Amino acid sequence: MIDSSGPRVLLGHGTENDFVVLPDPDGDVWPEARLDPELVRRLCDRRAGLGGDGVLRVVRSRHVPDAPGVLGAALADCEWFMDHRNADGSYAEMCGNGIRLFLHVLLAEGLLERAVAEDGVLVGTRGGPRRVGARPDGGYWVDMGPAVSLGRSEAEVAGTLYPGLGVSMGNPHLVCLTDVEVDTLDLSVLPGVDDAMFPEGVNVELVNVLPSEGTCAHVRLRVHERGVGETRSCGTGACAAAFAALAAGGRDTGTVLVDVPGGRLSVQFDGTTTVLSGPAVVVATGTLSREWLAG
Repeated sequence: MIDSSGPRVLLGHGTENDFVVLPDPDGDVWPEARLDPELVRRLCDRRAGLGGDGVLRVVRSRHVPDAPGVLGAALADCEWFMDHRNADGSYAEMCGNGIRLFLHVLLAEGLLERAVAEDGVLVGTRGGPRRVGARPDGGYWVDMGPAVSLGRSEAEVAGTLYPGLGVSMGNPHLVCLTDVEVDTLDLSVLPGVDDAMFPEGVNVELVNVLPSEGTCAHVRLRVHERGVGETRSCGTGACAAAFAALAAGGRDTGTVLVDVPGGRLSVQFDGTTTVLSGPAVVVATGTLSREWLAG
C-alpha cells in the first residue's frame, strides 16, 4: 500500500492561475530550510510534480523570518502570511488570484471563521499587508492598494515593439495596450524589456480595450509572469491593466471587467485604492508521498 502519511497538500486556482498550497499553520512542516527553491520547482513541475504557477504556504506570520521586515507595524494585525513562491523558486511579493485562494483555504481548513472573512481580514504578503474578504455569492475580494505609475516603456514580442505603461501593484508590471488581437501573440518567450527600468524583472501584459459593458470599462489581456511564463490569469496584472486602460481614457476611477484566458475578474478604483474581485476554488487535497519527497 502506498504510504499516505506524508505532509498534506492542496491544489487550487483563481481563474485558472493555479497553485500548490501547503498548509503549515505553525511553521513546523515547511520551514525555510526545507521549502527551498529546488523543492518549489519540483512541486510546480507539471510532469514530474504536482504542477502549478506557484506555491502558497499557509502559515502564521510569526513563523516567517522576513515577515517583520515587510509588514512593519502591521505585523501584529496580520495573523496569517501568504508565503508565495514563483514556479522557478523565487519569492513573489503579491498575487491577487493567490490571496483569494489563500483566504478560501483558511475557511476550508477551519482556520478562520466565515463571519470574520466576510468583514475582511488583513493577510501579510511580501508586498505588504492586504485586506481580503469573502462575498455572499461565494467569491472573494481583496484590497490591492493603490496602483502606482512607473512611467512609459515598451516590450518586444516576436520582434515587434509595443509601447506600454509601467505600473506597480506591489510588484512590477508593464501594460501594453494594443489594437493587435492579443490571442494572436506569442507569449511563450519572455518579452524583451528595459532591464534598467525593471532590474528585478517584470510581468508583461498585452491588452485589448473592448466595448464597455454598461457602466463598466472592459479589457482582455494575456500575461507573461516573471519567474513563471505565460499564465491563465494574473490578479495584480488585471489591476495594472485596468489602471492603464482607465488612464488612457483620462480616468482614475471606475469599474473595469477584465477577461483573462482563465475567466473574468472585476477591478474597482475609487481614486485611492484598488479592489479586485473574483472566484477561488480548491481542486484536490492529498498527501505528498515519502517516495517523491526522497527523490
